[in-house]
Amino acid sequence: MFDSKYSKVLTIVLIVIIVLVIGLLIYLAIDAFKGYTIEKESEEVLGQFESTFVNTVQDDNIQTNELILDSSNTILDSNSIITEPIIDEDYGQGGGSGNSGSSGGSSGDNKVTYKGYEVIGTIEIPATDIKYPILNQISIRSLEASIGYIYGPGLNQVGNSVLIGHNYRNGTFFSNNKRLQDGDKIYITDSTGNRVTYIVNRKYETTTSDFSYATRDTGGKRGISLSTCTDDTKKRLIIWADEE
Repeated sequence: MFDSKYSKVLTIVLIVIIVLVIGLLIYLAIDAFKGYTIEKESEEVLGQFESTFVNTVQDDNIQTNELILDSSNTILDSNSIITEPIIDEDYGQGGGSGNSGSSGGSSGDNKVTYKGYEVIGTIEIPATDIKYPILNQISIRSLEASIGYIYGPGLNQVGNSVLIGHNYRNGTFFSNNKRLQDGDKIYITDSTGNRVTYIVNRKYETTTSDFSYATRDTGGKRGISLSTCTDDTKKRLIIWADEE
């Protein structure tokens, strides 16, 4: 009698363990597939965004020849102006308060969109092996798609520009920012094709209600602040980087 009851208990425990293992494997598979999909879609959008620079050069050489190339073939557009405000739809960190800047350089008729949001630039971090489009709006949906611009003077403008990204278990977006160290490089390309190198100089954690890193003084330089959740989601992990 006792052995029979004991066997039934073991059987139930074994079934529960099997169900949990299967559930975990399914979850990991879905998470991995989501990460793969994000990477592939991002690659396509990045290709579209970068091709606009080539098209702009071709068009301007035919019409006005106003674009200038520096020694590294980076496109410099001296007529680019900042006109578009940040739209903070529902991001709860406080980016909608204060004086938010524009979303970056004007891209004219060559705007590239992703998931319904305008792509205003790209971010590349070799140390964490990521490269993503930067979107001009912050919302639950946009942050599920890519990196978002939330505050500042505009990408690659003098002052501090703040970028927000999720910390996912599948390693996408800013998931591995905790690995960044002082001296690591971050590359930001804006909508004019200008690519600026930023050097990481600080990494720290703060509360979810603290937004002081957004208004930090860059000493007249171009700077960026990257914000993401810590692994336990209780705090924010902040990265500061200033132009090389």
